[in-house]
Amino acid sequence: MKRFRTSASAFTLAASTALSVVGATLPAFANDKLVELSQSEENWPMTGKSYKAQNYSKATQINTENVKNLRPAWAFSTGVLHGHEGTPLVIGDRMYVHAAFPNPTFALDLNEPGKILWQHKPKQAPTARAVACCDVVNRGLAYWPGDGKTPSLILKTQLDGHIVALNADTGEEFWKMENSDIKVGSTLTIAPYVIKDTVLVGSSGAELGVRGYVTAYDVKTGAQKWRAYATGPDEDIKLAKDFNMANPHYGQKGLGTNKTWEGDAWKIGGGTNWGWYAFDPDTNLFYYGSGNPAPWNETMRPGDNKWTMTIWGRDIDTGEAKFGYQKTPHDEWDYAGVNVMMLSEQEDKTGKMRKLLTHPDRNGIVYTLDREDGTLVSADKLDDTVNWVKQVDLKTGIPVRDPEFATRMDHKATEICPSAMGYHNQGHDSYDPEKKLFFMGINHICMDWEPFQLPYRAGQFFVGATLWMYPGPKGDRQNYEGLGQIKAYNAISGKYAWEKMEKFSVWGGTLATAGDLVFYGTLDGFIKARNSKTGELLWKYRLPSGVIGHPMTYTHKGTQYVAIYYGVGGWPGVGLVFDLNDPTAGLGAVGAFKNLANYTQMGGGVQVFALNGKNPYDDVNIGEWTGKAN
Repeated sequence: MKRFRTSASAFTLAASTALSVVGATLPAFANDKLVELSQSEENWPMTGKSYKAQNYSKATQINTENVKNLRPAWAFSTGVLHGHEGTPLVIGDRMYVHAAFPNPTFALDLNEPGKILWQHKPKQAPTARAVACCDVVNRGLAYWPGDGKTPSLILKTQLDGHIVALNADTGEEFWKMENSDIKVGSTLTIAPYVIKDTVLVGSSGAELGVRGYVTAYDVKTGAQKWRAYATGPDEDIKLAKDFNMANPHYGQKGLGTNKTWEGDAWKIGGGTNWGWYAFDPDTNLFYYGSGNPAPWNETMRPGDNKWTMTIWGRDIDTGEAKFGYQKTPHDEWDYAGVNVMMLSEQEDKTGKMRKLLTHPDRNGIVYTLDREDGTLVSADKLDDTVNWVKQVDLKTGIPVRDPEFATRMDHKATEICPSAMGYHNQGHDSYDPEKKLFFMGINHICMDWEPFQLPYRAGQFFVGATLWMYPGPKGDRQNYEGLGQIKAYNAISGKYAWEKMEKFSVWGGTLATAGDLVFYGTLDGFIKARNSKTGELLWKYRLPSGVIGHPMTYTHKGTQYVAIYYGVGGWPGVGLVFDLNDPTAGLGAVGAFKNLANYTQMGGGVQVFALNGKNPYDDVNIGEWTGKAN
């Protein structure tokens, strides 16, 4: 471990900064400080804004009546060309900005946003790029507020497998740990997640046969607290004594090895998690999804392949799993289940108030579970064109497959909906607790799939399938448009309040506000705002590059701002960013997005908007040099 200490005065400054943000003395526990920060509209302190991961703001200064007056306020280029996922963080007077490999981080002064307070530009082994699946993206930063002894910290991941803690005030490295080994293809693209004095980090690399895990580190020192795998013996998976007690039909003990895998296949079986987390302080559980099994060729790994493709509820202190629900047993289509988990409190169909978790999955089903014990509440299709599954049996939780769209050796399966990209992928969606609606950015892509045999070699791609992708039934297959949708969904009724088609996938996700607005970005380079009640398009603005991140909002000195990363890339942009032409390249993405290069090009940064473009530089003296000429 590499550790750096700063002076006592830096500790004091960092702690006082964190306290002054909310204008009051805060409790002594870091978790409570983050909760305080997330309740203020001046801050965006974590992915999803709060532990409920709702991507929702109570700010109303920008609303349906005046959003047409939204104009650019200021912008910042990261100097990185590849895909920009996630959002910046805002803490008090600072914005923290991240970017794709080589993973620079910047602290900007919101009073003078053209001024970089500090920047961290790590040196990484270039070999990390060679083992990264689907572009060299990074999904964001985490913030820990400090405790008076240890300074406030910015936590980041690097593609080369390291997690790094930076002094939030100075940008200096405080500690650094290796989480993943790039020699076997294990990289890091996930945003770290801070809970109490713990920082969670997942893993990437299932397409190279990496065995997935989530790790908890002491946020103050970087020391590992625990690690929980997706496959293997129960002690490795860290199953609690009462695991799945409320739902024993999900499966309980002894299933992570050769009972659901052939031989030792679980050791290279995938199940990585590179998506998003949520946390409930009342249950002390955090929630996330494990990804696809490896290889993609299902013939090479008979069985249910537990516990890949699973929604987990784990105790943050011990790592023990209270429940695990496997959505796609024996996945045949790369429906990696790492997508966003959004928490809400709602009455179910019987009128019972319940603590819920809603998860739009890559497999084309949006699941809602009771987050206290994992009981399945609903499982609805994201679109009526989903065809690999007829329905999900709510009593057993098992998907009722349509054998016509199964995959197997010596067979080319056609017209499978959704494609391996899923009808939902990495985008972070939003929930409006007043309207009880989830706003979801959707892919509308189907595929043909042909598997082939291949050996496992550490550090090399371990996929075993050739894919052809194209627009779904509601799109324009001749012109390769109509690849996306935006939808408003009620998890209790299972109905969609409204839905709209998009030219390309809504890859990045959505932001909902109390101003009756839903914001999102598009791959062809627009940020858009719709009326969240009706879906009516009210405003859009052309950005310098396509969007694969999700919008955020904050209020600074009385002005509400909306910010979004631009910078096309990620899986849908691999053809563009790596100049590929074979339609099966990029694991099938090149064919699906063959026209994307006609609408946008590479280049990354953050663009910030306000009503009438109001910004600090309206005072023309801000940032001016005040020295005297000779």
